Amino acid sequence: MLSDELTQLIRDDEMSLLTEFYRDKLDGVLSCYDRIVITGTLPQLCYAQGMTGYLYQHGIRIFDYARFAEPFREQLRHNAERIAKENNIKIEHIRKKKTKKEKIVQKVLRRRGTAPGLVHIISAMESCDSYQPWHDKQSGKTYLKPRSGQCLHYYFYFIDEELGLCYVRVPTWCPFRLQIYFNGHHWLASKLTEQGVKFSMLDNAFEFIEDYQKAQNIVDAFSVEELHKKLDHFAQQYCPVHTHFNQVYHWSVMQAEFATDIIFKQQADLQEIYDHLFRTAIHTVKPDNLATFLGGKQLTNYQGEVGNRYNVRIEGARIKHTMGEVAIKMYDKFKKILRIETTVNNLTFFRHYRTVEHRDGTTSKKYAAMKKNIYSLVPLQKLLLASNRRYLEFISAFDDHSSGHQNLRRVSQAVEKSNRKYRGFNFFENEDLKLLLAIARGEFNISGFKNRDLRKFLPTKTPAQISRLIKRLRMHGLIRKAKNAYKYYLTKLGKKVIATALKIKELIIVPKLA
Repeated sequence: MLSDELTQLIRDDEMSLLTEFYRDKLDGVLSCYDRIVITGTLPQLCYAQGMTGYLYQHGIRIFDYARFAEPFREQLRHNAERIAKENNIKIEHIRKKKTKKEKIVQKVLRRRGTAPGLVHIISAMESCDSYQPWHDKQSGKTYLKPRSGQCLHYYFYFIDEELGLCYVRVPTWCPFRLQIYFNGHHWLASKLTEQGVKFSMLDNAFEFIEDYQKAQNIVDAFSVEELHKKLDHFAQQYCPVHTHFNQVYHWSVMQAEFATDIIFKQQADLQEIYDHLFRTAIHTVKPDNLATFLGGKQLTNYQGEVGNRYNVRIEGARIKHTMGEVAIKMYDKFKKILRIETTVNNLTFFRHYRTVEHRDGTTSKKYAAMKKNIYSLVPLQKLLLASNRRYLEFISAFDDHSSGHQNLRRVSQAVEKSNRKYRGFNFFENEDLKLLLAIARGEFNISGFKNRDLRKFLPTKTPAQISRLIKRLRMHGLIRKAKNAYKYYLTKLGKKVIATALKIKELIIVPKLA
């Protein structure tokens, strides 16, 4: 979460974005959740110790666990067969693991249409959570311990009147961990239809909306409470055995994608700039930049996997930057929509300011890891939108040629103040490039930097020399001082210069030296 101080600095000194520069060529801009995958767990049964306690509580022998679970499997099979018969649908069993379920469903949809209701039921043998009875000879205790197994799963694909195309994945073996998918763009489409707003879609993206602002207002008003009711209803309909345990499902976010779509009027207008953006991003986006986009100082110490990948698909050319369980993607969807999308597979990757409950029952407000429950979708949306915005700001610097000559002169030529000269910056001089790359670090862009921060990355400089460098950066308008603190942030010009320095290093200096 950005501080009020930094938020004000950004407002005062925003970059000229692609969305502003190409305004006349755009149909509109929309930011919306895309793919969302929810998992449902029964609180007492979702871990081995809890299930062990349940069996003891109900007088069931631990080694009779399989006999205890068998009737529920049969009940779920009968339930799936009943639903299929009522909807005149034949359950399709898949034996090959590589079979794409989405392709099967799309084929059915082309024949069936998009009216609300059940679309298809697919069954498959897949891995599932399970428990194994165990007797510890040393302690004399008998209990369940976790293990992985395989069981029959049912995929119920249906079109919900509000959420659009969804599926519910139901395992037929205890502890019945559910998985539910829906798409935020399809949800928005149903809301636009309900309010009489005209639109057209390509797959899971809008290529035209009659009123983009109204659409964005609908997205911003997304109700988690309504979603919660939907999920409970799906569980009751497709996994009714959970009522036997007198428990309700706890819903968590397994995966969430949030997309910012920049919709061009003509394909040619996007293709004119996309190749340049795509190839420059491949060379210039580094781990520190990812930390900046994702919005946290703590991410700069991240030790997990970080990397870039790119490929060309039917939907368009895509580059994907990964940092562990979070990724930022950019692609030209159907060569008409510039999509920037942040995906998270573990919400605890992010930290935000929230109420924290302590073991003694007290609460306090502090920065803490985000909870995985579905009510985190609201604060998560703000974080992912900010991530997309920072990435857009970064790539906008690649293509922003406005006032280029003037800015070059301003940065490279000496400036004079109070009878003292401050020399300009030379992108090809090693010391200058090292300084510019140092202040480009992710944590500095988010939290600012002080003299002592720069000394870590410029170890040969004394504090006095660092002070003179900071003064020189300020005199050229590359950084600005925060109010009431010896802390500095990049300016609009500074961000452009940093992007240029990165491009020079990665596209010119490194290849030439290689």
